[in-house]
Amino acid sequence: MLSLSILLIFISFALYYLFKPQRRGKANQPSLPPGPKPWPIVGNLPQLIKSKKKSSVPHWIHSFMKEMNTEIACIRLGNVHVIPVTCPEISREFLKNHDADFASRPLTMATDVLSKGHLGPLFAPSGDQRKVERTDNLVRYVHNQCKNSDEGGLVNLRVAARHYCGNVMRKLVFNQRYFGEGKADGGPGFEEEEYIEAIFTSLAYVYSFCISDYLPFLRDLDLEGHEKIMKEATRVMDKYHDPIIQDRIRKWRDGEIDEPQDLLDVLVSLTDDNGISLLSTNEIKVQISEIMIAAVDNPSNALEWALAEMLNKPEMIRKVIDELDNIVGKDRLVQESDFLLLNYVKACAREAFRLHPISPFIPPHVSVADTTVGDYFIPKGSYVVLSREGLGRNPKVWDDPFEFKPERHLQDCKEGEEVVLTEPELRFVSFSRGRRGCPGVVLGSSMTTMLFARLLQGFHWSIPSNQGAIDLSQGKRDSFLAKPLLAVAKPRLSPHVYSFSR
Repeated sequence: MLSLSILLIFISFALYYLFKPQRRGKANQPSLPPGPKPWPIVGNLPQLIKSKKKSSVPHWIHSFMKEMNTEIACIRLGNVHVIPVTCPEISREFLKNHDADFASRPLTMATDVLSKGHLGPLFAPSGDQRKVERTDNLVRYVHNQCKNSDEGGLVNLRVAARHYCGNVMRKLVFNQRYFGEGKADGGPGFEEEEYIEAIFTSLAYVYSFCISDYLPFLRDLDLEGHEKIMKEATRVMDKYHDPIIQDRIRKWRDGEIDEPQDLLDVLVSLTDDNGISLLSTNEIKVQISEIMIAAVDNPSNALEWALAEMLNKPEMIRKVIDELDNIVGKDRLVQESDFLLLNYVKACAREAFRLHPISPFIPPHVSVADTTVGDYFIPKGSYVVLSREGLGRNPKVWDDPFEFKPERHLQDCKEGEEVVLTEPELRFVSFSRGRRGCPGVVLGSSMTTMLFARLLQGFHWSIPSNQGAIDLSQGKRDSFLAKPLLAVAKPRLSPHVYSFSR
C-alpha cells in the first residue's frame, strides 16, 4: 500500500504539469460541499489508500464528516467527486426532488465483471438496458438441530438465515431448492455453501472504492487484487447458473415447455411480435445473477443482528412471542396472511435495518447534469452515496441512536396503522429507493418478515450456557457481526406442527 501511495503521488505531480486542475464551477455557482483537501489530479486517493490500511474507507469518511460537523461532504477521487450524505432532508432532495438527475450508476471494474459488460439492468448506467416460498425447510433445518436433545441444539443463525434467503430465491428463479442434493437435515450442501460464499464475496467488492475505478489506466495492473477476486466469484456463480439456463433455453426451443413455471422461464420466453427472443443468452444469465445477489444479504443480516440484540434483552423476545401466540397461536406456523397484524415483529426488523444496515452506503447514484442540492454545487458525474449508517444513527433524528429500541417504530405509527419495513422519509434505508431503487421491495419485506416470524415463533432462543452476553462488535471491514451468531434453539410449538421435519 505504501508503494502504491508513492506511485500515485508521483503520478499526480507529473500530470499536474500536463493538465490544468478541474475548475469547481463558475464564480456565481454555489461551492462544492466541504471535504478533505485534495491532491492535484489524484484528489483524495492517497487518504483513501491510507484509510484502507488502517480500517476501512467508510470509517474514514464518517470520521472526517464528524470532525468537520457536516452532513454532506465532497471527496475527490481522481476526477470523480464522491458526495456522502448523512442528512435525511438532503437525501430526500437527491432521491425525490432531483431523482431524474441522479438516476444513473457508475461504470466500475466489479460491476463490469459481474454483469459481463453491463448487460443487465441492476448495475447499468441510466439509459442502458435496464412469492416468498414456504419456509418449512428453514424450520425443518433448525428443528433437526435440536429435536434430539432436551437441552436444545446450537444453531448458527448466519448460516440458517443466509441459506433460507438462498433457498427462497433458487425456488423462485429456478424452481429448485438446491444446486446439489442438500443435506438430510435440510441444511445446505457443499454446492449451496460455495454459491452463497461467492454471492457475499461479490457484494463485498461490487462498490468497494477500488482505486482503478477512479484512475482507469491502472485497471490492467489490478493493484488491489479486486478484479481477480470478482472474476473467481463470478465463475463460481456461472458454474451453477449456466447449465440450468442453457438447458432451459433448449427445452423452450424444442417445445418441451410451453408455460412459465418460474422466473427463468419468464425471461427465456419473452419474445417480440415476430416470435424473436427479446433477451440474448448472456443477457438472461446476467439478469439471473443480478436477481440472486440482490436478495440474500439484507434480510439475513437484519435477522442475525436483531436476534443478537434481543438475546441480550430477553424481554423483547417475550414481546414477540406474546404477539405471535395471540395472533397465530401454537398449532400452526405463521403465514403471509398474518403479517398485517405482526407489528412488533416488523418493528424489530425495522430497528435492525436502522441500527445495523447491510452496508455503510447505498450504491452510488451518478449525476447526469450539474445540479444544486442543499445549497451546494454537485458537478455532473458526481457519485452520490447516501450513508445508511449516518442516516440511521443520526442523533438529530433518533433519540438514543445506538440503542436497539423496536418500540420507537410503534410510536411512529398512528392507531390502527401497519408497521412497514420501508422508510419513505429516508430517516434510514432498508431498501434503496428512487428510480434506481430496489425493485423487489415487496419480496424483500416478505422474506424478512417471514424469516423473523418463523424462527421466533417456532423456537425458544437462548444464549449458550458457557458464555455471557452476545458480543455485538461489528466487523472491522464489513457491517456484519464480527462473529457469526450462535444460539441455542428449543422447539416451542405443538409437536404436530413440525411433522414435515420427518
